[in-house]
Amino acid sequence: MRHRHRLPQLDAARPFLTDGGLETTLIFHRGVDLPSFAAFALLGHEAGRDELRAYFAPYLALARERGVGFVLDTATWRANPDWGRQLGYSLDDLDAANRSAVALAEEVRAAGEAEGMPIVIDGVVGPRGDGYDPGALMSADEAERYHARQVATFADSGVDMVTAVTMTNAEEAIGIARAARAYDVPAVVSFTLETDGRLPDGQPLPAAIARVDAETGGSVAYFMINCAHPSHFAGVLDEDGAWRDRLGGLRANASAKSHAELDEAQELDEGDPDALGAEHRALRPRLGAMAVLGGCCGTDCRHVDAIARAWLD
Repeated sequence: MRHRHRLPQLDAARPFLTDGGLETTLIFHRGVDLPSFAAFALLGHEAGRDELRAYFAPYLALARERGVGFVLDTATWRANPDWGRQLGYSLDDLDAANRSAVALAEEVRAAGEAEGMPIVIDGVVGPRGDGYDPGALMSADEAERYHARQVATFADSGVDMVTAVTMTNAEEAIGIARAARAYDVPAVVSFTLETDGRLPDGQPLPAAIARVDAETGGSVAYFMINCAHPSHFAGVLDEDGAWRDRLGGLRANASAKSHAELDEAQELDEGDPDALGAEHRALRPRLGAMAVLGGCCGTDCRHVDAIARAWLD
């Protein structure tokens, strides 16, 4: 928790990097079986932890080569009660998995920071439902109660921050942000968007960011977009306003396909890494507060490298 009281990516001259599509890389490139996309299951055995170490190694090398810091996510996107129950995990089992994820991240950080690279450990909190579908929406109060145990476990560990990833609606994001504030750990909120640039529940991105800020007293450190292609949200960024200065991170998909199309796909759409980098470069004039760059579904180190070259060079 060495960076918990001031996140270094907020003060850096250049954005930190993070990884790409963890689950899609493990499944499609490394042949790992991940029921329900639950990477946290790998933490239960040494071979699985080795897979995670090997996955992060090239991203850390890329950040080191670029001379920037790194945001190191825990492999806990699915490590919440409903998904855990489907996979046979009790609440105590999930607590242990979340702690194990942080312990692995601390091990990886120790090696990276020994070489002088600042590394921020990020406790990942995924949606209760599916990241492509808002499903049955919770109230903010219900979301806070639902996610509080995972956030509390992170807060009691070595994380520097937590991120609500692939949020499909503002209410769940508000609940997670409130839980983080209650446990005194910085929170980031990352929304996913459909091809029309709106959240899956239909709310425009500027309105969602404004609502979360209004309902949390502005406690969120910054907002991100993930699991959407730049072509889906480039037009949204033409809308001026203070909301745009709150966007501090991008983790785009490799594919320009819709969530529905990706859900039905049997093969991985890797897109074009160089084209993805160019699309990020085109966004740069409208995103002056960028703190973190990485990838999401279908991306690997090639894509993050292309994004880094396009944005940082």
